[in-house]
Amino acid sequence: MSYLTHADLGGQPGFGPVTPEPEGELFHAAWEPRALALTLAMGATGSWNIDASRAVRETLPGYENLSYYQIWLGALEQLMLQRGQVFPDELASGEMRHPAAPVARVLQAAAVPAVLAKGSPTQRPEPGPARFAVGQPVRMHLGKVDHHTRLPGYVQGKRGVIEHVHGAHVFADAHAQGQGEQPQWLYTVVFDEAELWGEGAPRQNLAVSVDAWESYLEPAA
Repeated sequence: MSYLTHADLGGQPGFGPVTPEPEGELFHAAWEPRALALTLAMGATGSWNIDASRAVRETLPGYENLSYYQIWLGALEQLMLQRGQVFPDELASGEMRHPAAPVARVLQAAAVPAVLAKGSPTQRPEPGPARFAVGQPVRMHLGKVDHHTRLPGYVQGKRGVIEHVHGAHVFADAHAQGQGEQPQWLYTVVFDEAELWGEGAPRQNLAVSVDAWESYLEPAA
C-alpha cells in the first residue's frame, strides 16, 4: 500500500481562510495538556523518533477533521499499539490490563524542565562540502514519494534562490523510515509569489521561505 499523507495542505484550494488565534492560547479543552504530557513522556522513552511520530500523525484516517491534539493522541495510540505498549482492550476501557512493556528511559517529573529546555538539536557534522551556495538559483524536486517528507507539495518543481545555508541536519525523510539520521545540508530557499501561485494570482508582495534538505534540490538556470 502506498504512503498517503493527509497533512500536505499548503496551497490547496477549498479549505477556507486561515483564522489566527490569540497569541499564547495553547489549549482549548481540559484533556489537551494531558495529551501533550503523555506524548512528551512517551517520546522521551526513545521508543520512536520525532519524524516517525510525524509520519504516523499525517497518515491518520480522518486527519482533516481532527483537532491538533486529537492528531497527537491518535498517533500516540498507534505508535504504542505497534510496539505492544498498549492494547485495544486498554484503550477501550481506559484501564491498564496487561503488564507494562519495558522502555529504554523514563522521564521523571523533576527532570521535565531541564529536558524541555535542552530540546533535541538536529545539527550534525557535515558529510562533505555543500553543493549549493547563498544566492544560487535552485529547482525543487518534483514527484510523489512513498514516505514521510518535509518537502511541501506547493513548492515541488518550483524555482527559488538559496537565502541561507544552515549546516548539516538529521534528514527527516530517512529518519522517519528507521533508516538512521543520514545528515544532509539544509538550506533556506526563497520563492517569489508569482512562481508559486502563477502570474494571474493577486499580488501581495510576498516571498515564501522553505527550509529544504540538499536532496530536494537541483541547480536551476
